[in-house]
Amino acid sequence: MIRCLIIDDEPLARSLVKEYLQAHKNIQLLQECGDGFEGIKAIQQHQPDLIFLDIQMPKITGFEMLELIDEPPAIIFTTAYDEYAMKAFEANAIDYLLKPFSKERFDKALNKWMQQHENAAPAKSSEELFKNLPAQPEEQNRIVVKTGNQIRIIPITEICYIEACDDYVKIHTATEVFMKKKTMNYFEQLLSEKDFVRAHRSYIIQLSQITRIELMEKESYCALLKSGTKIPLSKTGYSKLKEVLGI
Repeated sequence: MIRCLIIDDEPLARSLVKEYLQAHKNIQLLQECGDGFEGIKAIQQHQPDLIFLDIQMPKITGFEMLELIDEPPAIIFTTAYDEYAMKAFEANAIDYLLKPFSKERFDKALNKWMQQHENAAPAKSSEELFKNLPAQPEEQNRIVVKTGNQIRIIPITEICYIEACDDYVKIHTATEVFMKKKTMNYFEQLLSEKDFVRAHRSYIIQLSQITRIELMEKESYCALLKSGTKIPLSKTGYSKLKEVLGI
């Protein structure tokens, strides 16, 4: 028996998927979830083979939810936002269903997964799923991270600086440090140039946190932050900082 979940904030959308699933007797619906937080708990509890996942949901998006799961199950995206189609396929989803979708289109997507499942196609790791996934509009204002069993939503305005750390980044706020498996280049593209600057290959700083620039040694500078932290500046970073600060 194949085990699946439906994760969608729209009751009518969930009902439609449930109706279409009735024709597939070899598939067991384990749970319906109305948001990404519920979805994460259900995936951890049930370890399903397949999920039908909406992208645009309250609290956290479908993409943000998947980023917090170490080994996501197979995914068929179900959403009204066709602008995300390419992102979904870049994330190696099984298929992408644009609402409202017909039973024929639903069956086609499901049969596509069934063929892969029967052929024992290897599952994609979470790293592969999101390696090339572009930033979403919601991430212009927030970053979602997982700390232990908790999910935290960090407003962009609370970030003091971001630091490279092997395959992760450290997100520093005034009181805490969070880890996220993303690249520095990702955050450099995500964050507004008006508010943040890539001061060094290993550091991105929020401009409002800088109190002054200090000379460390000959032609070597650092930025002093409100917290007292000193961030080294590369030659390129120093030039960028002078430009944005108008000095």
